[in-house]
Amino acid sequence: MREYSVPVLVDVPPSANLTDTVFQRAEQEPGAVALRRKVGADWTAVTAREFRDQVAAVAKGLIAAGVEPGDRVALMSRTRYEWTVIDYAIWSAGAVGVPIYETSSADQVAWIVSDSGAKAIFVELESHEATVHEVLPKLDAVKHVWRIEGGAVDELSAAGAEVSDETLTERRTGRCVDDLATIVYTSGTTGMPKGCRLTHDNLLFTARNVSYGPLEKLFSVDNRSVLLFLPLAHVFARLIQVVLVETGTVIGHTPDMKNVAPSLQEFRPTFLLAVPRVFEKVYNGAEQKAVAGGKGKIFHAAAGTAIAWSRAESAGGAGLGLKLKHALFDKLVYGKLREATGGNLWAAISGGSALGDRLGHFFRGVGIEVLEGWGLTETSAPSTVNMPGANKIGTVGKPFPGVSVAIGDDGEILVKGRHIFKGYWNNDAATAEAIDADGWFHTGDIGEIDADGYVRITGRKKEILVTAAGKNVAPAPMEDRIRAHPLVSQALVVGDNRPFVAALVTLDPEALEQWKTANGRAGATLAELSADSAIIAEVQKAVDDANRSVSKAEQIKKFTILDIELSEETGHVTPKQSIKRNVVMRDFAKQVDELYG
Repeated sequence: MREYSVPVLVDVPPSANLTDTVFQRAEQEPGAVALRRKVGADWTAVTAREFRDQVAAVAKGLIAAGVEPGDRVALMSRTRYEWTVIDYAIWSAGAVGVPIYETSSADQVAWIVSDSGAKAIFVELESHEATVHEVLPKLDAVKHVWRIEGGAVDELSAAGAEVSDETLTERRTGRCVDDLATIVYTSGTTGMPKGCRLTHDNLLFTARNVSYGPLEKLFSVDNRSVLLFLPLAHVFARLIQVVLVETGTVIGHTPDMKNVAPSLQEFRPTFLLAVPRVFEKVYNGAEQKAVAGGKGKIFHAAAGTAIAWSRAESAGGAGLGLKLKHALFDKLVYGKLREATGGNLWAAISGGSALGDRLGHFFRGVGIEVLEGWGLTETSAPSTVNMPGANKIGTVGKPFPGVSVAIGDDGEILVKGRHIFKGYWNNDAATAEAIDADGWFHTGDIGEIDADGYVRITGRKKEILVTAAGKNVAPAPMEDRIRAHPLVSQALVVGDNRPFVAALVTLDPEALEQWKTANGRAGATLAELSADSAIIAEVQKAVDDANRSVSKAEQIKKFTILDIELSEETGHVTPKQSIKRNVVMRDFAKQVDELYG
């Protein structure tokens, strides 16, 4: 078994908990800007003391409402300022946060709230409140439902006015590293979500070893800031939130992941975190805009130069000619792309799925270095991450300090460290299956470790397809390459127990609008475009590109374009934009069968 370990860099005292930094910074740097929140059209600064005071007030309200140490409190909301206030208030009251995706169905809410035994629920909107009330009769443990846009923060602050500072301090400091901080439910691509038990130590140990280790450069620049737009219900954004608080990085929030560009230009972050689909949309949108404006050749030349320059830098440095071309396109193209993200952005963290070499090199060539990382809910988000200045594009980086990674005999990636969760809530059997007797967590991902300790993900153990001829096929790399095409939204490679490999493809609605305008097809429906010969030819190019990356036996022989968009709303995609393979295979079984008819 090949193994690679990195020594611990930062220890966490046994008495520590996640709220310490919030309260200590308010005393040490009361006037420092901790967050900026959108009030009307303006971004308003929130100082460290103001943030602490609001967290404390809500925490006192929770105590007054009867929330006891260790009680679970659910939070169903989009990413917004109040999410962070409530999250830290729950911890300050000694309770355990249970995040719920704001897109969750009534059945999902009922399962998470009942399984966790949550005593109270925060919701954001009236629609969320209606979802909760639909299943509330089944939830005997729930005593309170507070609505953020119904004045929940002010209501609780007023209700807790009689709770003393001494009571709050006793409650807050009574929690330590070994105590449960949150139960994060997996997004459930198959079956009901499982609750992952994460302690204060899991999150603090991870946050401090990442921020003072591989990502130190991101958190040592002046005027650093991050705009959060990924769901805070997901462990990736949640862990980054902790990192930002721990490092004194200014935080902003916006709930609109699909239209984040205006907020980026207003907030002007120095770095951000996103999933690969966001970077794909940025690239495809810029390409489509350039083509529509008659500047497609310039854009493609600039993109090619950015990629070539980045590849040359990885190989030891670009030559003079390439440097001159790169400098020219920096003035003509790259600077405008950076300005579209606010002008201060120089780095980003990508997680959730593979970014791909092409996009990684493109963005580095443009001047925005995208650092891929990898992990799961069970590993408190990251286990590996690339570093500024040591970014090996195409990998997910090296283990961060305090983490060991190994490759099992079957190629599965195994992980060990203090960031590993304490097991599944109410599910000892699943815990025993995930963590072996030697303490290794079995991730379910397939991969390899190179001589320098960088990890490369090559597939998902449960998603490996085995064709009727016995050929093992990893679908994810091919799907990533197909999705790189501007017109493609999602791709699902199929072929398990079938004679050959095939694919289901969906089209990107935004890119289609530009394509229709450019090709005189205004008014054409999605169903018509899915069968259009010109569209089919474009998708064929994407499939051909994917086929060039694999052996002949693994190549996609046929594909079909579905006439719908796979999304959270249709139930085919998780909130972190992962395809629910089992649901897609069930709902489009007829189309799959027709591929082999």
